[in-house]
Amino acid sequence: MRKITSSGKRADYTTAGVPVFKHLREEIDGIMARDPAARSRAEVALCYPGFHAIVMHRVAHYCWDRGWHLVARVVSQIARALTGIEIHPGATIGRRFFIDHGMGVVIGETAEIGDDVMLYHGVTLGGTSLNQGKRHPTLESGVIVGAGAKVLGAITIGRGARVGANAVVVADVAPGIAVVGIPAKAVVTRDRAEAQKFMPYGTPCGDIPDPVARALNGLLDQVSTLRRRVEELESERGGAHNSSVYETNGVPNGSARHDNGVREPVSTEGGPAASC
Repeated sequence: MRKITSSGKRADYTTAGVPVFKHLREEIDGIMARDPAARSRAEVALCYPGFHAIVMHRVAHYCWDRGWHLVARVVSQIARALTGIEIHPGATIGRRFFIDHGMGVVIGETAEIGDDVMLYHGVTLGGTSLNQGKRHPTLESGVIVGAGAKVLGAITIGRGARVGANAVVVADVAPGIAVVGIPAKAVVTRDRAEAQKFMPYGTPCGDIPDPVARALNGLLDQVSTLRRRVEELESERGGAHNSSVYETNGVPNGSARHDNGVREPVSTEGGPAASC
């Protein structure tokens, strides 16, 4: 059985009909591939709350799909108490799902998660309405969501996208895009090859364009342009004011010029002023 997204399209992943414990080894291998601290499969199986949470969710989801809703909720509450991770049994989660550290993760009832998705601690996949239908996010395959990020509403995070730590996402994110901030904004456009690379905490590192700094730089450029224009206008106005004190023949008002071109002051009586 496949679930329907808010756009009416069918999700490209499903776990329905798969035996609950069939892919446990695959889940463990997926965790080891993405966590350098994992030293053995036994360590992952015994010590990783994210693994415990997804195993118990598989059981809870199995019960939920068969209409055993109370049993499913009890199983999910036990998982929450043991791991600090709250996953509604109605949520659909694909293969090789990894929650790193895990504490404080919340995944709502109508959330849909593809294959090879990774969440860090403090992530919320929450709903923004009281409707009974689709109200939680869809995360397509290969998405990474950083620590503390909130993805809210019936939106879609495209395949291979990255959501930075503490970002708040309330709109669709295109495939292969990294978003950061509140509200989240795109900072890196990533091609398909780059989209396959691991990005810790879903947050771009290194020399990346800061959208806030870029906006401030744009404002500073505009201020500089306006300042230069004001200075030019003041200069033109000053030149026009100075030229107004001259007569059309080039002789300044308030002075007389002899034939030799030398200006001399004019007395208040109208004649040339006496010179010493």
